[in-house]
Amino acid sequence: MSNNDNTADSSDNSQNDSTVKTPGNLIEIDEIKPTLKRKLDEISEKLQSLEESISKIPKIENDKKSTESTQNEADSSKSSSNSNESTVSKAIQKSEKRFVLKHVFKNVEKLGEGECNNSDWENHFNVDSCISIKRLDDHLACLVGICGPVNGIKWTVETKGDFKIYGRNKISKILHFGCRCDKNGGYGFHDILKWDAMKNDYLIDGSLTVEAHVQFIETSGIGKEKIREFDESQQDVSDLVVSVRNTKFYVVRMYLAAQSSFFKALLLGNFAESKKSEITLTGIDPSDFHYFLEVLYGEIAIDESTVEGVALLADMYDSPTAIRRCETFLLNESEKSLKKKLQMATRYHLENLKEKCLEEIKTVAELRSVLPADLDDLDKKVMADLLRKSISLH
Repeated sequence: MSNNDNTADSSDNSQNDSTVKTPGNLIEIDEIKPTLKRKLDEISEKLQSLEESISKIPKIENDKKSTESTQNEADSSKSSSNSNESTVSKAIQKSEKRFVLKHVFKNVEKLGEGECNNSDWENHFNVDSCISIKRLDDHLACLVGICGPVNGIKWTVETKGDFKIYGRNKISKILHFGCRCDKNGGYGFHDILKWDAMKNDYLIDGSLTVEAHVQFIETSGIGKEKIREFDESQQDVSDLVVSVRNTKFYVVRMYLAAQSSFFKALLLGNFAESKKSEITLTGIDPSDFHYFLEVLYGEIAIDESTVEGVALLADMYDSPTAIRRCETFLLNESEKSLKKKLQMATRYHLENLKEKCLEEIKTVAELRSVLPADLDDLDKKVMADLLRKSISLH
C-alpha cells in the first residue's frame, strides 16, 4: 500500500470512551535547537550527573548482594528462591508485542466528505501499520491501517490498543479498540468525534495529533515457512509439553533449561511447574515461540519477518544463544531502518547493535529521525548518548 492509498473501512470496535487531562509536563520534540551548542558546559554537567546516577544502580545492587551474603544458610536458600521468582516475574512483564504510532495531520479542515489521510507506514513484528483519519458522515473516523504479507498465504492478526487524540487546553480523547484482522484495511472507529467538535476542541493551528498504542496478541501466516516440527510427532523424544494459547510444543526439559535462565528457574527451581509434564505460557504469540525454539534447536530461523518476535522472547527468557543470533542478523544482514534497529537495540538490550546505530548517525536530521513516537522506548542511557551526539553535530 502507498501512503496515499485510502485505508479500507471495517466494522467498529468501540470499547470504552473517556476524556482525560494530559500531563502538564508533556513535551513536544520538534527540533534540536542550535542553542544547545552555546550551553555546552551546562549540558555536559547534567550528562555527568545523569551518568553518576546511572552508575549507582549496579553499586546499590552489589551492596545488597554483599549484605545478603552474610546471612545464614536458610536465608541464602530463601534468597535463591526469590531470585528464581524475580527471573520469572521480569520475563512476564516483557511479554507484550507493543508499539506506538504517532502522527500530526495537517490541514485537517480541508478534508472533504469521504476523504482520508494516512501517516507513513511502519513495520512492526512483520506487519505494516499506519494511522488513518477520514471525514465520514460529519464525523472524524480514526483507524489503524493493517497490511499483511503479500505472499498469498492466509494470515490473521489479533490486536488491541488505544487511540489518543490531543486537544486544546490539555485535554485528550482516548478510546480503546480490539479486533481480529485477516485482510488489508482499516480497523477502529468511524465516529470517534463529531466533525465540529474536532475542529473546535482538538485542532491546533489546523493540525490534529493522533497516537495509536497497539498490541499484537497473536498472529498467524505472518512469518517465514517453519523448518522444524514441535507437534505430537516429537512426543517420543520429548519429556515436556509447553502450551501457548491453543498450540502445544513437545520439547526436552533439560535442553530448554540449559538455554534460558527463565526456563532453568521455572523448570528446575522451586516452582510447581518443575514437577509437571505440561506447562502453560501466557502473554506470548505461539508463532514467535515456534521460531524461538527453532533457533534454540540450531535451525536458521531468523530473517526480517521473524527477528523482532524472536528477539522479544530471547530477551524475555534470557536466552544468550537466541539473543546473539538476533543481534548478528541485525548487524550484518537486516535492511531495517536505522530508527527501527535502534528501537530494537534499546528494547531488547542489544549493546553492539546500539553502538553501531549511534555511530551511523551523522546529521541532525538523522538524529531527529530515530526518535520514536514513544520515548519510553529509549532508556536514560540512550537518551544521554543521543544528547551527546546532538552536541557533537552542532
